[in-house]
Amino acid sequence: MATFHYDVLIIGSGAAGLTVALRLPGDARVALLSKGELTHASTYYAQGGVAAVLDESDSMDSHVQDTHVAGAGLCHDDAVRFTVENGPEAIRWLIEQGVDFTRMPGGQDAPLPYHLTREGGHSHRRIIHAADATGVAISSTLIDRVKEKTNVERFEHRVAVDLITQVHDGERRCCGAYVHDIRSGETDVILARSVVLATGGASKVYLYTSNPDVATGDGIAMAWRAGCRVANMEFMQFHPTCLYHPKAKSFLITEAIRGEGGKLLLPNGERFMPRFHERAELAPRDVVARAIDHEMKRLGADCLYLDISHKPADFIIEHFPTVYAKCLQLGLDITRDPIPVVPAAHYTCGGVMINENGETDLPGLYALGETSFTGLHGANRMASNSLLECLVYGRSVARHISEHLAGLPLPRGAEEWDDSLVTDSDEDVVISHNWDELRRFMWDYVGIVRTVKRLERAQHRVDLLQKEISEYYSNYHISNDLLELRNLVVIADLIIRSALQRRESRGLHFMREFPGPQDPPRDSVLVPDNSPLGALSPVSAAD
Repeated sequence: MATFHYDVLIIGSGAAGLTVALRLPGDARVALLSKGELTHASTYYAQGGVAAVLDESDSMDSHVQDTHVAGAGLCHDDAVRFTVENGPEAIRWLIEQGVDFTRMPGGQDAPLPYHLTREGGHSHRRIIHAADATGVAISSTLIDRVKEKTNVERFEHRVAVDLITQVHDGERRCCGAYVHDIRSGETDVILARSVVLATGGASKVYLYTSNPDVATGDGIAMAWRAGCRVANMEFMQFHPTCLYHPKAKSFLITEAIRGEGGKLLLPNGERFMPRFHERAELAPRDVVARAIDHEMKRLGADCLYLDISHKPADFIIEHFPTVYAKCLQLGLDITRDPIPVVPAAHYTCGGVMINENGETDLPGLYALGETSFTGLHGANRMASNSLLECLVYGRSVARHISEHLAGLPLPRGAEEWDDSLVTDSDEDVVISHNWDELRRFMWDYVGIVRTVKRLERAQHRVDLLQKEISEYYSNYHISNDLLELRNLVVIADLIIRSALQRRESRGLHFMREFPGPQDPPRDSVLVPDNSPLGALSPVSAAD
């Protein structure tokens, strides 16, 4: 067990964490943590692209308006405008870093030589992308740039356990974290003047998800335990189209397929989306996901189908090479065959409350990306706004830390992790069982369509699980599985409590007992007992 000292500790290696690391000054000593390899983040698996106003026929106001419509009245206009207006600069920065976006054929001399696609909820083509593997292009490029920085030390296969707080000049501050080495089993102390949570979302709380295994809500859970407010945790976006195949674990079918003319079909070949929304397949994700869920339950179908085979084969292979290759491996030729799809948990719209600088309620602690709540997404995230949010707020966090770093107190020494009184468990099956139980009842009771009775049943089971896991955590050596389970149970509790608090249906949260919206629209804000701010009432999106 060791103690490390840095200026900035960044927990998470997706677009958000990498942006902060690259935007910080070269004389800042930075530690960058990843639970696996640096590529083991949701960014790496993103297929679609980044939404930004890049074409002269588009406008900032149009992007803002589309975001508000998708967010169902809960978007904060200041956050939306801040993100949208800083979008073009964020894209230019990515291009400067070397991200190789898809170009227009013969468009070398054009003012914008890049191909822009369209996705659900967008009224214009404004999604810049690298074929259908944008996440790989962004992640790989930014990781290469980070590896060139001598001031950034990388810690892979490390999972943060809990944040460290200390009182300096009468103020409780975040001064680091306990960090578990997954390979060695040791738990170290990393102290820093500023700590950045960029740990992604929490979709692994559900049985079916499009995200990698690391999406366990670690940052949200740690911030909550440290005293930070969270907001709108009930809004979990289910991506409408995840590949339905026994050998296709968590494989997403990009929204851009619908943007380029893909049609959603029933098992009998009938198109159904025009019955649910005027934009049909290009409706916002909440509408599409709920429509698919409704038709599957009505028909008792295991899946529905997404068909783009009416497009030329060369077009499909050029624009969707990743999807084409993956499906071909499984015996599906998407140039001829429809793709079997189901909804899957995809994006956590709520999170740790922050301001424009990425600051949380706890001094010294920042959050951004899917870990955070900025007010951008409202009740439903619009496609490809999330990577943009990571980039814009990453710049903002880095700038704020840079401006204040010199005046921040140096952390005092912290107690080393003491596991001398615990033992190795010979009952790992308990963790495995609890994992399975949690994700199943969250899928069954807190999914796309909810009822008060289902939520209450889920709450009862969460309460029992929390007691079991707390006892387990206290008596046995920790492991990555146990830490993730501990965090996911916190996340489940926050989701359920937020959902029970919202007596309406809005965006991604649909309640059978309350099918309509309430006015004025309000955020669901949960305040932990140890919050430095005391009890606060819910905030209106218009406030």
